[in-house]
Amino acid sequence: MRAGPLAPIRVTLTSVQPGRLTPALFGIGTVEARRSVLVGPTLAGRVRSVRVEVGDTVQAGQWLAEMDPVDLEERRLAVEASIARAGSTLAAAQAQGRDMLARRELAAMNARRNTDLAAQNFISAGALEARLQELASAEAALGAAEANLSAAQHDLQRLAAERAGLLQQRASLRLTAPMDAVVTSRDAEPGSTVIAGQAVLRLIAPDSLWVRVRLDQARSAGLAVGLPAQIALRSQPGAALRGHVARVEAVSDSVTEERMALVAFDPLPSGVSVGDLAEVTLSLPAASDALLVPNAAIVQVQGRTGVWQLDGDALRFVALRLGQASLDGQVQVLDGLRAGDRIVVHSEKALNSHSRLQVVDSLAGPQP
Repeated sequence: MRAGPLAPIRVTLTSVQPGRLTPALFGIGTVEARRSVLVGPTLAGRVRSVRVEVGDTVQAGQWLAEMDPVDLEERRLAVEASIARAGSTLAAAQAQGRDMLARRELAAMNARRNTDLAAQNFISAGALEARLQELASAEAALGAAEANLSAAQHDLQRLAAERAGLLQQRASLRLTAPMDAVVTSRDAEPGSTVIAGQAVLRLIAPDSLWVRVRLDQARSAGLAVGLPAQIALRSQPGAALRGHVARVEAVSDSVTEERMALVAFDPLPSGVSVGDLAEVTLSLPAASDALLVPNAAIVQVQGRTGVWQLDGDALRFVALRLGQASLDGQVQVLDGLRAGDRIVVHSEKALNSHSRLQVVDSLAGPQP
């Protein structure tokens, strides 16, 4: 009865006491860049040169790399020649239009003169009809000249647009930095063939680093933007860095049952690199006074959450309604216990209402 399977189960007890805890959330995260850019061509081609190395600091607009233009220069020269030819065609169409306009005016004057003469019976009706036909022909020729002039103008506009497109395509082959940044990766070397949209260089804004933190969904109550944070980087274990929650992701990880939050540095320290592991503690507003129990005392019995209470010599399970928890292992009890109640904190074995108990100060000591 004192040893073996029928021996009393050794347990440690504590009394429920009122108090006020400072709730906090804890999570592990990695340092990421808020603004990260992939620099690459808009068309497939061969890399001609790369002018920067990994770790270089670049300025907005700086020339980083260049793609091989292949036949763009020859195509530009061909378009320039076509534009010159179109200009000559336009000049010829304009001269033809002026000639046709003069011919129509002459034909119109002759037609008016012959109309007056025919009204006085000085010329025959056939002569008048010939002059009117000359006027109609001159007007038709003027219309054709105006149409040729309009076609020449449109052709010149088309060639100018093609030249502008070639110049823009030629300019796009020179890859420039879109912002002040640091080169973190060089993904293509001169001579490599890349497709449209493929990254040649990867850049990050060094002043946009923050920590992506993963928090247990079950313990994430109170997570909100603006919460103060303490950040401990694995690369700087002795430094306690300040920060705040800049964003709470709207999508959680259903597999790991975690929520994601982005924590910004206040201010950004030097020597932080992307990919650094970080331990982040988020401070929640202080809770009101309530009864506190150790987190180790809370157990699950038949789907209910509660503690084992020792009432005199009787052991019974009490279901609880819990509130917030602190990182030092204290949990609020909203309903189910009173101040002074004795509860089991640790036990050697799983308990039930018929278990025989032996109260000890610590389970780590030798058995009597």
